Amino acid sequence: MSTIDERKHIVPALPNKRRAPRFSQNTRTVFSYVAMLAGAFFIAASFNLFLLPNRIASGGVSGISIILNTLTHIPAAYTQWALNIPLFIAGVLVLGKQFGVKTAVGSIVLPLFVLLTSHWTPPTSDPLLSAIYGGLGVGIGLGLVFRGRGSTGGLDVAAQILHRVLGIRLGLAVAMLDGLVILSAGLFISLENALYALIALFTTSKTIDVIQTGLQTSKAAYIISRDPERVSAAILHELDRGLTRLQGTGGFTGDDRPVLLTVVGQNEVLKLKLLVRDADPDAFVIITNAAEVLGEGFRDERI
Repeated sequence: MSTIDERKHIVPALPNKRRAPRFSQNTRTVFSYVAMLAGAFFIAASFNLFLLPNRIASGGVSGISIILNTLTHIPAAYTQWALNIPLFIAGVLVLGKQFGVKTAVGSIVLPLFVLLTSHWTPPTSDPLLSAIYGGLGVGIGLGLVFRGRGSTGGLDVAAQILHRVLGIRLGLAVAMLDGLVILSAGLFISLENALYALIALFTTSKTIDVIQTGLQTSKAAYIISRDPERVSAAILHELDRGLTRLQGTGGFTGDDRPVLLTVVGQNEVLKLKLLVRDADPDAFVIITNAAEVLGEGFRDERI
């Protein structure tokens, strides 16, 4: 595989221009804990403002705490501590010490934030709005926690233990445990609340994806052309994007045929198609979504 990137011939590099320095390990560590704490606060606030008042148990230890609060009036934070701490200890014993300090922080700090925000007044009593905005807030919080390379503990730990001990796929284990919580909500609270919980869980999942990958969607384009040099020149010089030349072979003819791979922004797709059409009207072009792109000209992760 050969890489073509001739943009340096278009705009000469400035003599004193340097790549922005990367953050030190200590700075990255601080930012990761800040992200974790902010995420835990978002989760706790959304829990107390939307989910708990409307009895929307959308999985996890928080969902169990809502069910028990409904049946016994035990404060949700106490239930979360009572479940999170033993699960964390079991995780350390089964998964090892590398299980991490950050999981301990999440397991203890999140219920603390739930306790501290328990007196906040809910802005709505509409269960649908609460499911949507509660799921949105929890998704933002979990996304921040994951960006900080942390965990809130809870049933995620139980899922990892099931994965390690029984060999159950991690995604399936998480889905099974969350499903049991939602099913229990349907039995002990109401079927309607369980249906709202599914809406909240779906909203949370989609929000996590947005927080992890960002709102901007880039496009990856694969171009098969009989005139790759002309197409390459158009992309490099007129679109000002780099590209990579992959080696391909025609399935019918058996002839060698290079495949050009380039990544462009959403607003550059039309210009790319027009440039390729002008350079080679017979070119075969495949354009797909690229959820996250890191590197020069795109998002640059420093932390």
